[in-house]
Amino acid sequence: MGEIDAVRLNFNPQSLWALNAIIGLVMFGVALELRPRDFKGVLVTPRPVLIGLAAQFVLLPAFTYLLVLAIRPAPSVALGMMLVAACPGGNVSNFLTHHARGNTALSVTMTAVSTAVAIVMTPLNLALWAGLYEPTAAILKAVALDPLDMLLAVALLLGLPMAAGMLIGHRFPRLVARVQRPVRAASLVIFGLFVVGALAANWRHFVDWVGVVVIAVFLHNALAIASGWGAARAAGLSERDRRAVAIEVGIQNSALGLILIFNFFGGLGGMAIVTAWWGIWHLVSGLTVASWWSRRDPGPAA
Repeated sequence: MGEIDAVRLNFNPQSLWALNAIIGLVMFGVALELRPRDFKGVLVTPRPVLIGLAAQFVLLPAFTYLLVLAIRPAPSVALGMMLVAACPGGNVSNFLTHHARGNTALSVTMTAVSTAVAIVMTPLNLALWAGLYEPTAAILKAVALDPLDMLLAVALLLGLPMAAGMLIGHRFPRLVARVQRPVRAASLVIFGLFVVGALAANWRHFVDWVGVVVIAVFLHNALAIASGWGAARAAGLSERDRRAVAIEVGIQNSALGLILIFNFFGGLGGMAIVTAWWGIWHLVSGLTVASWWSRRDPGPAA
């Protein structure tokens, strides 16, 4: 086992409970803005959404596996890449799609649906692809990962806060209209402060090893954005839709990934550093791509 595979980040049980509660609060704040119509988009215009979901949950995990075979990173780094690829889209994708002059409605629908689908697909994809690669399969066996346990954890982390937020948004629309922005902003600030604190507690590990994962994350994130745009282009979607799908696939919910790493893998260093760096890098790459697209007319909607 390589040195990075032996790194365990400093994270006590109380911090883990706090992190679980914070991600639940973040999902609750996001869900306050969701409405059933965000899911109805699948029924009204199913093709772009289904293509985006296929890129998110089929192409990206498969291409990640091929990338791992090509670059042969340390086993824990490879497992972190596979976990990131198995996560749903991140919520900042909606803002970036709007900035990129993409189809924001499609982005919102994809975020909502992919978050719901991830309850099953995240554990399934991780177990499938990590199980096919011997070095990562060995880690799964060592931690005795049960996909059903992870499914339950993801359901609690994503499904329960999402359902609660949508229910309250539906029952108390006037109240939610006043508080949804402050609640969402506060939850994201709290999460950000928590991440900064965790990073400070593990700064030596992060500095020592982030250089090992920089190239892997750069290639992986570029592959994600290209996979989304390429799938949408191959399917004949409009440029606005291509931009939405590309950003949605390129912006992953790395916060969920970090929680699963601490819940199931004991803060395994390679996994955690990959996922933490992805969470930083995808904002840089996403904003760069979105800004580049924002200066280019996407043309009429299809």
